[in-house]
Parts: sequence; structure tokens; C-alpha cells
Amino acid sequence: MTGAERGRVTRGTLVIDVERCKGCELCIPACPPDVLSMSAAVNEQGYRYPELHDGCTGCTACQLVCPDFVFSVYRYTTPT
Repeated sequence: MTGAERGRVTRGTLVIDVERCKGCELCIPACPPDVLSMSAAVNEQGYRYPELHDGCTGCTACQLVCPDFVFSVYRYTTPT
């Protein structure tokens, strides 16, 4: 099921450098469309990291609050 089928339009996407993440979770409440959640898995440092779900708007809020600069945000020219 795509984001559009769930009523969410995806306007952007993220690349998350999970190995640099230290699991501070600042990005989770900062995300306006609420499309980030913490993983159950851990990275090589032993930290849980954020996972992206459908509905990203490409707003860069996660990128702006991240102290470890783990997010690269990309916006689509045509929403999916």
C-alpha cells in the first residue's frame, strides 16, 4: 500500500546514515507529518535509529534538529 492509498502523499524522501546516528530521538517529535519512528534494530554502535515511512513532505525538520547530521533530504518534483 502506497502513501497515497493511505491518504498520505509523499513529496520527498530521506537518506538516513544509520551508522552515524546516536539514537537521540530528536527527529521523531520534530517531524510534522509524523513519518519517522525508531527502529527495533541497532546500528554498529548499539543505537536504535529512525526509520522513514510513507508521507514524507521533504520539510527538512529532521535535518535541522539532528546533532549528528544523519539526514539528507530530497524533494520530488511530482508527489507520489
